Amino acid sequence: MFEYIRTHKRIMQGVLLVIIFPSFALFGVDSFMRSRDANTSVATVAGQAISQQEFDQAMRSQLDRLKQAYGPEFDAQMLNTPEARQGILDDLIARKAMSAETVKNKLTVTDQSLQQNILETPGLKKPDNTFDTDRYKSLLAMQGMTPAMYEASLRQDLALQQLVNSVQNSAITSKTVAERIAMISEQEREVQSLTFKAKDFAADVKITDAILRAYYDKNTAQFEIPELVNAEYVVLSNEALAEQITVADADVLAHYEQNKKNYTTDEQRRASHILLNLKKDASADEIKAVKDKAAALLAQVRKSPDQFAKLAKENSQDLGSAERGGDLDYFSRGAMVKAFDEVVFKLKQGEISDLVQSEFGIHIIQLTAVKPVAIKPLDEVKAQLVADIKKQKAAKAYAEASEAFTNMAYEQPDSLKPISEKLKLKIEQVSNLQRQSIPGAPATMIANNPKFLKAIFSEDSLKKKHNTEATEIAPNTLVAGRVVEYKPASKRPFDEVKAVIQAKIVQTESLALAKKAGEAKLLALKSADNASGFAEAKTVSRLKKPELSNEAFLAVVKADVQKLPSFVGVEVAGQGYEVYRISKVTQATPDPARRLSEGKQVENSVAQQEVYSYVEALKQKAKVTVNRAALASKSNLNAAQ
Repeated sequence: MFEYIRTHKRIMQGVLLVIIFPSFALFGVDSFMRSRDANTSVATVAGQAISQQEFDQAMRSQLDRLKQAYGPEFDAQMLNTPEARQGILDDLIARKAMSAETVKNKLTVTDQSLQQNILETPGLKKPDNTFDTDRYKSLLAMQGMTPAMYEASLRQDLALQQLVNSVQNSAITSKTVAERIAMISEQEREVQSLTFKAKDFAADVKITDAILRAYYDKNTAQFEIPELVNAEYVVLSNEALAEQITVADADVLAHYEQNKKNYTTDEQRRASHILLNLKKDASADEIKAVKDKAAALLAQVRKSPDQFAKLAKENSQDLGSAERGGDLDYFSRGAMVKAFDEVVFKLKQGEISDLVQSEFGIHIIQLTAVKPVAIKPLDEVKAQLVADIKKQKAAKAYAEASEAFTNMAYEQPDSLKPISEKLKLKIEQVSNLQRQSIPGAPATMIANNPKFLKAIFSEDSLKKKHNTEATEIAPNTLVAGRVVEYKPASKRPFDEVKAVIQAKIVQTESLALAKKAGEAKLLALKSADNASGFAEAKTVSRLKKPELSNEAFLAVVKADVQKLPSFVGVEVAGQGYEVYRISKVTQATPDPARRLSEGKQVENSVAQQEVYSYVEALKQKAKVTVNRAALASKSNLNAAQ
């Protein structure tokens, strides 16, 4: 594996950002690009600025993560809140304060540690346990970063981890506290319940028409029917235009020939090597010793080429490839370091190179296989070619179509039919639109898109039934709508909701009567114990919760049991009131494995609290100043988008 780290250095620097350090995505590589203009800083920490550029990059990274999490339901306005911006800034401040501390304490990360972290990266192997070079390349391309940036960020993350680990590992947990927590978890309480159900008191509730009318008048908002619109609409988008396009076979063939390189796999070569490390600052004697050993090995492998793998296992100092007899798997031109690459692509299959010196040491290389240039046949890529051509043509057609769409929506305001017929767009129907978008529903839905709702509920649209203006609801997506039916806001008549009101009042009053009866019983029991009427006893503990409501369970386990029997009452929402009689308290037999696990949890909690307190102390020490105007600026979100 090591040889890939060394010879695929440019690729590996992008991989860890995606897989090992997802948290780094929040801060971004731009955190290493310092702003020299303090006036544009969002904050200053330990004399170091958090630039507007750095903060915007953090916003973009968080925006990308939310898009991935929420998909089409994502609304960018989720970040457009003071709380969201402050949270992102707090993370940047904490990181900056810890970075200052690592510098002060001279915490460094060696090349070996850096490489070892990359060696342990999961998810980067093919089924045959070899590295997937193509995946490395795609990950780097996705990140769009330079090797220098990535190495700097990775080293900083590892240094920060050293700092965090030193605090976590120094946390001290009291064994007495852990044991006490375990005993509380193991404690068992024997309880009986007495239930006062609200429905049993419904007959005692007296309701008059006057009471019902008063409730109706006082709670008018409960019975309002919002204004509603039934509408029709047409959507113009690249996708809609693409569906109308027919692609000729001649166009597909021409596109294939013009872009054949996109369907071509470059020549790949497979090689094995033996590496002898050579330090950059090695003395002349050290260099001579390494070269002499390499020359002796070269003579051996040329004499017995079939022994190359055995000699690589025994002598190569690239531990990852040595385990596989020096095998490096297949790679393309330019994937390896320059000196190595130039030699490999001049060798013939089976040939062994002379000694090759690179920045990592002295290599002996054997070319073991060659995959020639391969071109995917037209039939294999035709479907994708057709889709690409349609997409390109639709994008070109959109500009002209959008102008016609916009003009017709305005110039022929009494119908969407002209737009539909000219641009071959389907007229869709939507019912019961409300003026305000529904919280939590995806804004991509036409029935919940705030821009479309604003247009359809405009005065011109409602009163004159004119087409709305062409509204861009997404990139390259226009919609125009027209009101078919408008239902103004109204209030449901009293007679229609009378039964609903009566049920609500009966429920409320019944709950109050049940609670009153339960509290009276609880008071009496505290004066004189009486187990009659209670249900069969059940055992309750934090380890084996019975079929109790959450409210009842919490009340029972929190009850004072110094004197038994103990009584506790709890109101169960929507159901009534329950009284519990706790008659016995015992300790379950300790489970060593569980206690050990709980002890670890306590240790982890203490360690996390220690780290939090430490970081907060560092932030205080760093003398943080925040530019509130820059933090509150909505340009942050615009930049992120």
